[in-house]
This record gives sequence, C-alpha cells and structure tokens, in this order.
Amino acid sequence: MKFTELVFVSVLIVVIVLSTSAASNLDHQQDTTDFNDAIMDSSEYSSAQGRWLLQNKRTRRVTCKKFPGICDAKGSPGPQCCKKKCVNILTDRHNCGKCGKKCKYNEICCKGKCVNPSFNRKHCGGCNNRCSNGEFCVFGLCNYA
Repeated sequence: MKFTELVFVSVLIVVIVLSTSAASNLDHQQDTTDFNDAIMDSSEYSSAQGRWLLQNKRTRRVTCKKFPGICDAKGSPGPQCCKKKCVNILTDRHNCGKCGKKCKYNEICCKGKCVNPSFNRKHCGGCNNRCSNGEFCVFGLCNYA
C-alpha cells in the first residue's frame, strides 16, 4: 500500500513540474511574439501587410518542359530534359542513358551505362579509369593478380 502511494505521489509531482514548465515556455513565446509585433508595427509596412508579403512570396521557376532551350544554356547541369529538370544522361545516376533509368546503389553512370566502379576494369574507382593489361579492378583499385 505504501509503495503505490509513493508511486502515485511521484507521478503527481512530475505532472505538476511539467505543466508549470510548459506554461512558463508558453508565456515566454507570447512575450517574444508581442515584441516582434511591436517591431513590425514600427516599420514602413503594417505588420499584417508585411507578414502577408512574406508568406505569399512565390517565385516561378522556368522549367525545361516549357522552355527546352534552357538546358543548352551555359551553367546548365546537362542538355537533356527529364522530369522538368536539365540533366546529363551520360553521368546522372537517376537518368543513366535515358530518362528514369536509375543505377543501383553501388553503381555510377559512365557514358550512359551503369557500372560498378569497384570491379569494372574500364571504370575502376571512377569513370574512364582503365586498368593496364594484366591488372584487375579490386575494390576500386587496379591490382596485379
């Protein structure tokens, strides 16, 4: 009987402590909000208008689906358009060789083909790292057998 009373009193104390700390945090947040409102009111815009402008700020993106020529622009990731994004299908792991063709987790895209750089002699450790004659690619390094 004493043990259950002790547990009940302990739980009651924990609940009281948590509720008072939550209430003090709520009061602190309200104080901060009031302070921010005062700052916004003193600016050249009213607080309601300023917040509305910040919340509804949307930028329109130019996609290659509507304007395919943007993929040829300088600084573009690639010349092909896949799922409204410019990509290079020769090197992109998610669009390797054609749009939507994904390479496995241990593969990379080299010249439009998914290869495993850990064991591929033509792409050992990375694209176009060819091992010499008599060498094998082991864990991305060219080694003699």
